[in-house]
Amino acid sequence: MVEKVEQPQQITITIDGVKVKAQPGQMVLEAAIAAGIYVPYLCYHPGMKPYAACRMCVVEVEGGRGYPASCTLPVQDGMVVTSDNDQVYQLRRSIMEMLISEHPHGCLTCHRVDLCGPEDVCLRHVSVNDRCVTCPKNERCELKDTTRYLNMELESPLSYQYRDLPVETGDPFYDRDYNLCIVCGRCVRVCEEVRGDNAITFTDRAGRALVGTSHGTSLLESGCEFCGACLDVCPVGALVESDNKWEKASRVGRTICPHCPVGCQINLEVNSFNKVVRAVPELSSPANRGQACFKGKFGLGFVSSKERLRRPLIRREGVLQEATWDEALDHIAGVLPRYKGSQFAILTAPDSTNEEHYLAQKFARTVMVTNNVDQTSNTRPEMVTGLMDTLGYGAATNPTWELEDSRCILAFNANVTEEHNVLGVPIKRGVKAGTRLVVIDPREVELTRYAHLWLRPKPGTELLLLGGILKTILDEGLDDGAWVEEHCLEEDGSPGAGLRTAVGSLDMDAVAGETGVPAEQIAEAARMYAGSGASAIVYALDNVPRRLHGDCVLGLADMALLTGNLGRPSTGIYPLRQGANGQGAWDMGCVPHLLPGYRRVDDADDRRVLEDVWGEMVPFETGLDLREIFQSVREGEVKAMFIVGDSLNLADGGLVEWSDLSPEAGPLSLLDNLDLLVVQDQFLGPVARKADVVLPRSSFAEKEGAFTNVERRVQSLRPVLALNNSEARPEWWTISQIGTRMAPAGFDFAGPEAVMDEIAGLVPSYGGISHQRLQAQGVLVARPDPSQPLPIQLLYSDVQYDGLQWPCPDADHPGTPVLYADGFPQGKARLAAPDFRAAEAREDPEYPFLLVPGRVLLQSQRELEIVNGRANSIRREEIVEISSADAEALGIGEGDHVEVRTSSGTLQGRSTIREDLQRGVVSSTALFGQLAVDLQASGEPDPMSRVPGLDITPAAVKAVSAAE
Repeated sequence: MVEKVEQPQQITITIDGVKVKAQPGQMVLEAAIAAGIYVPYLCYHPGMKPYAACRMCVVEVEGGRGYPASCTLPVQDGMVVTSDNDQVYQLRRSIMEMLISEHPHGCLTCHRVDLCGPEDVCLRHVSVNDRCVTCPKNERCELKDTTRYLNMELESPLSYQYRDLPVETGDPFYDRDYNLCIVCGRCVRVCEEVRGDNAITFTDRAGRALVGTSHGTSLLESGCEFCGACLDVCPVGALVESDNKWEKASRVGRTICPHCPVGCQINLEVNSFNKVVRAVPELSSPANRGQACFKGKFGLGFVSSKERLRRPLIRREGVLQEATWDEALDHIAGVLPRYKGSQFAILTAPDSTNEEHYLAQKFARTVMVTNNVDQTSNTRPEMVTGLMDTLGYGAATNPTWELEDSRCILAFNANVTEEHNVLGVPIKRGVKAGTRLVVIDPREVELTRYAHLWLRPKPGTELLLLGGILKTILDEGLDDGAWVEEHCLEEDGSPGAGLRTAVGSLDMDAVAGETGVPAEQIAEAARMYAGSGASAIVYALDNVPRRLHGDCVLGLADMALLTGNLGRPSTGIYPLRQGANGQGAWDMGCVPHLLPGYRRVDDADDRRVLEDVWGEMVPFETGLDLREIFQSVREGEVKAMFIVGDSLNLADGGLVEWSDLSPEAGPLSLLDNLDLLVVQDQFLGPVARKADVVLPRSSFAEKEGAFTNVERRVQSLRPVLALNNSEARPEWWTISQIGTRMAPAGFDFAGPEAVMDEIAGLVPSYGGISHQRLQAQGVLVARPDPSQPLPIQLLYSDVQYDGLQWPCPDADHPGTPVLYADGFPQGKARLAAPDFRAAEAREDPEYPFLLVPGRVLLQSQRELEIVNGRANSIRREEIVEISSADAEALGIGEGDHVEVRTSSGTLQGRSTIREDLQRGVVSSTALFGQLAVDLQASGEPDPMSRVPGLDITPAAVKAVSAAE
């Protein structure tokens, strides 16, 4: 028997005479960085595996041979390392000479580099292509900084080999100039190791190793998700943003991305004209760990748009005309009292701060005497009510990056990689490390390419499918009976009895027949989830009929409870909301049935808590939600509204899927019925153009406040931009000003900090959270010597702000990363008994089919053509999948030309007949690259906020001739 040798917790090595504590398995370079000892490098980057491509980090080891690269040299107890002596120094200079022999270096070794600008004539007659001052990465280049650090000579002994490759500028968002590439491999490795995409790879060009696309010649066909991670790690100017390409930042400020609830921290580079020129994701952020998505990386420039509203507008004689703030506020405060009560409603924006959500609901309840308050993004309120009823909290249970260590992940009707992109990174990393992934979704989304099992139910049968999974768990004894007995209680006092009865009536053959998912696949999904030991659920309820939302959530909660996958790391359940701060809105009571802190509107004791603080009565009738508000506008009951921001949900057709509104009489058209519409927005969009009063709104980059992300992490939002020639204001200020004009007290706040203090006194989970604490808990990271070259992301990571995860009941509480680790709020969780059923069959003679759209990064088996130009585009014939039964009924053969028509347009392509596709369903999967092309070409000032979802729509299908 071999004895197991205990590894020491820490070992000691010596670097340049300094004793350094290191962890077993750590590399010498990492130990040096942790100890604050600088060793130059060009290929190493935090979060990626050591690679030793550049050899710049060579060191000398006492008793060792040669000069190993410290990034791949494991520490050993007692090791003595020298990183800075004459031999090492000269070796690094020789390595640098080889690097710059294939890199434009006319300025790299010139002593006048700090004196020259791009418009100056070079006295050495260096070609424009060889000059640093004309490089888009000038003054942001690690190679240039390292060359300076090594004091390279003006002349190199090696002959210069310019590659003379064309600069790739046709793809969306960023340019590629491989003449500047030093083949460090960072971009290839971050794409493969961190993002899991493999969109770029090493290539062989005329016997030389370079970097290029892994498929074809364009990023559009290589599987690129345009996250920008390769740009963030590139040490030179080979990969740079297309917009503001040569702009230099004069300052950098940290903020939070407003596009989704992941809560990515972003560093905004701002030039001397107060314009945002670049976005760099924060490396130390616990929410995104240095990653961003196409929205956060390339979609934040709207804050500097010239189309921003600058001054208030009042409609006079049918025309919106400029006014002062006092005129606008006095007008609003003078008219609103006519509509107190049920005639008024307020809708906040997806990116309103916690303080703004709080003040909006307080204003509605205490001044306007109504509970008609909601968010424009709250289209699926049942997404969390089921969690509240069964578990206690309506929120995600665990930190998102724990998904990387889950042993099984079930993704339920969620287009994660587009709508919550960075949350998909730990999922893909986990799959690569062995995590089993089960995807339940009728659509072919990006995660289906990673799934071990893709269950593709007929739309409307998702709840029935969950019933089949739960039945298998119970019938095969896959549940954790002891855990259930200890932690769960059903209404009759017997854990699981009602659920067993509910699933007992299900026949698996019937479930398989109605859902279109084979019974063996349903059983396999149940075994994967229940048997892993650490399973997690992510869900968004995309395209699930609204009447099934509540029971679907109950079914998902039952899965977690039955298998004991709660209260432990890498388990849990994650509701994926729309909007950046939907979680914060619910926490603040910005919903019609709840008060701040999840107190109930219809509970007298709960109302009394608020009334004692506010000094005003709180209405007891449950208000109208987003859907009901617009139904009441149609009926003439709601006559005045205050809407913050714009939303695709408010477009005509935006709420049709889950209400009885029609596209012809959708939310946007119904706004014409109002007597008074007040809109505060950044742009004069479709909603604002219908308003009686339009107020200019501050963007996320100009605000102070807090967001609460998907993992309950409360993060501080600080202003990065100054307002120049603009009177835009945050909505907390606007509501306070109107409230002060209409109420005797309760709205005189000095700033968001004072609002948060009031929140902390009313919301128990926020009791220990304040602006002062969110700022003070930032961990200072020693900023390196400016003469030491480092990656941009490391240079910006001077302070680490972790935020606080609620519940955080008092100032000494550290926050709660994992919910239910110490039990459930009500003592025991409740196993629910959903009514497992399919949605009622839809009958529409004009559109008898359902078109199920999909979108993925890569379809390497499909032929396509890249049309090259100033902006590359994709040309290919689309594929329409149709069931064999429907194809026979319509007389459609394999490869025939077909047309799919919906109320919003037509799609033409060639048919592919599928035996496993359900009758009445047709499907077509697009490339994400086409969406990237469309976004780049969009004329919208903020196109990333209007990315179309993959919505299932009624359709008509017919065969057509090739000429049609």
